[in-house]
This record gives sequence, C-alpha cells and structure tokens, in this order.
Amino acid sequence: MIVRSLEEIIDTERDVRAETWCSRRFVLAKEGVGFSLHETILYAGTETRMWYANHIEAVYCIGGQGELVNEETGEKHRIEPGVMYLLDGHEHHTLRAHTDVRTVCVFNPPCTGREVHDENGIYPLLKEEDA
Repeated sequence: MIVRSLEEIIDTERDVRAETWCSRRFVLAKEGVGFSLHETILYAGTETRMWYANHIEAVYCIGGQGELVNEETGEKHRIEPGVMYLLDGHEHHTLRAHTDVRTVCVFNPPCTGREVHDENGIYPLLKEEDA
C-alpha cells in the first residue's frame, strides 16, 4: 500500500514546474501499477498547447475555469469543476486557463516523472528502466 499527501510531494522531484503549469506526481511508473496519477495546476491567464502522441490521458477538473480546444476539429469545451475529458485519440489540444485550473490526471502508459513537453507539446515515451 502507498499513501502520499500533497504536502509530502511539494518541492520534491515529484513537483514538476513549467512556465504555464505545475504537476505533482503522486503515482509514477516506478510504482509498477500501469498508470501515473498527477495533480496539475494550469496557471490563470495562460495557454498550454499539448499533444500526447505517446500517452492516453484522462483529466478531471476539481477547481477553476478554463477552455479546452480540440485543435484538430476546432471544438471548444468549457472546463470547470466536475468536468472530465479523455484524450483517447491522441488529440492535439490547447487548454486556456481563465483562472488557476486544478485537475487530477491519469496517464497510460505511466509517466516516469522526468517527462517535459517538447516543441510539439509531446511527452516522450520514457520507461522507468531509462533512468
């Protein structure tokens, strides 16, 4: 059994920060459970373009207001507490954070914790044994 608190993760290697977001990684590939679990906060007034070509991601909003844009279709979706979206088709997407948007995210395959978005918004497919 693994029990972790957010307080234990903040300011550790599991607390990954970028210009438009921070991601607190509760469960990573090294835990060996087949997925990773993150709390991600997208900062108010920012826009983050992403494309998870190597992962499936489910995102559940627990705080804030934003807009999700499917860059392939132009569809726009309001993001607010209680809304979930699943990137099951590796969609190119943009999240515009009107306020700080707090989410819980699940990735499959699991992230190692070392991933950083490249110039196309992609996380590389890293394996724990690549560490």
